[in-house]
Amino acid sequence: MIVLPYLQTPRARIRLAEASDAPMLLRYREENHAHLSPWEPLREPEYYTLAHCLKTITEGREYALQDRGYPLMAFDPDEQTILATFTFANVVRGVFQGCHLGYGVAERMQGHGLMREILEPGIAWAFGELGLHRVMANYLPRNERSAKLLAKLGFEREGYARRYLRIAGVWEDHVLTARICPDG
Repeated sequence: MIVLPYLQTPRARIRLAEASDAPMLLRYREENHAHLSPWEPLREPEYYTLAHCLKTITEGREYALQDRGYPLMAFDPDEQTILATFTFANVVRGVFQGCHLGYGVAERMQGHGLMREILEPGIAWAFGELGLHRVMANYLPRNERSAKLLAKLGFEREGYARRYLRIAGVWEDHVLTARICPDG
């Protein structure tokens, strides 16, 4: 049985969100709408409601219990604010043992090394507790911050996918990267 994570770094507590965190998630979404929207799918107005935040949290907990995905949030040490989010999505077991990694950081925290700080123990947890062999992360070619972050985290370029995902309403190319479990 998989134990849901509760990870700590010097600046963050990392865990699955709970229903009581919905107002914080709404605040994170509203405060970072302009900052994150160039890197995300188009969002319906409903996305920026408390009801949708609660639905997202409930579904995320169900995915984790079903070992399908782990949408984690990095809170400040007092757990009063969401600083960043990251998800191990599309978990595939069997002979593959892999997933996709997606992430976002609050605008005010960008450029301060927080994503690396929280992703390092997160990825270690994915390789350790989850027993994954491969974590894949893809980024837009113009997203130099993600390219540098993933390289620092040990991800290697594996390919280039044309018109891979629909981001901000446009089919965008992506650089495909992956990191393999160091123990397997």
